[in-house]
Amino acid sequence: MTLQQLNYIITISETGSINKAAERLYVSQPSLTSAIKELERELGIVLFNRSGKGVTLTADGMDFLPYARQVYGQYLVLMEKYGRGGERRQKFGVSCQHYSFAVKAFVEMAKAYDMAKYEFAIRETRTLDVIRDVAQLHSEIGILYLSDFNRKAILKLLSSNGLSFHHLIDCNAYVYLWKGHPLAGRESISLKDLEPYPCLSFEQGDASSFYFAEEILSTNDYPRSIKTCDRATNLNLMMGLNGYTLCSGIICEELNGSDYIAIPYEPDGNNPNSVMDVGYIVKNNAILSSLGQRYLEEIRSYLGVEEKDAREKATGKREKE
Repeated sequence: MTLQQLNYIITISETGSINKAAERLYVSQPSLTSAIKELERELGIVLFNRSGKGVTLTADGMDFLPYARQVYGQYLVLMEKYGRGGERRQKFGVSCQHYSFAVKAFVEMAKAYDMAKYEFAIRETRTLDVIRDVAQLHSEIGILYLSDFNRKAILKLLSSNGLSFHHLIDCNAYVYLWKGHPLAGRESISLKDLEPYPCLSFEQGDASSFYFAEEILSTNDYPRSIKTCDRATNLNLMMGLNGYTLCSGIICEELNGSDYIAIPYEPDGNNPNSVMDVGYIVKNNAILSSLGQRYLEEIRSYLGVEEKDAREKATGKREKE
């Protein structure tokens, strides 16, 4: 098995065609086909189903691909750090729950590089997709949160996908709404206060689970609720319907505008406050690229936390667990 063969597998899976992959790789179609068949013989499995409409991954191929991405991705990181360089456009991607601070850090990171020389991607998406993106190396880093409610389930899922969680900051719950909301002048807001207004939450798709919810207190039975798919729609509904959402309280006015505020959530006997342990996920033992390192520097800078503080906090959590 060679790195070249792994690159061939990845490229064919992306294009869905031997011919298109050969064009992208600047190799002949017979040479590419021969290299793949040789690898399949070596592994003792069939990686692709071949038909007149193109090629698709077999079940074995789908299982093999994430490992191929991981090995080849780490090779590219090593070449970036120790190689002599070239004209290859390096890829860097982040997948995150719907956090404006994660986007703000991405903006600052991208400004530090010549974007003509890189392929950047940021994906605000569902919790399970954040995990899948990093597991399959579509993204180098993922941003999500843990709480007392979801921690065990999420950490088990991360472990089964070869991922690790790294603490960034702890946040108490806040109610996020627009400045013209009837409750905007309150010093704190309880769920009882919020009953007349729609609770906004991000849809988690067919694999929806309370454990994947981006909002705390996801098991509550809200009398009025609306599911959305993106942050912009959430902001529109806050203003149009006096909706609200429960969040970390970390908001970026530069990106979201100054029409929205976060007010401390007021707990009660049935609905205690829940700390959001916001952090990032990466592949186990991954070597972060320079872009990945810069992104984490920017996110820590925005959150006002030091790497040492986050590491000590995470170590303390593990010891308690």
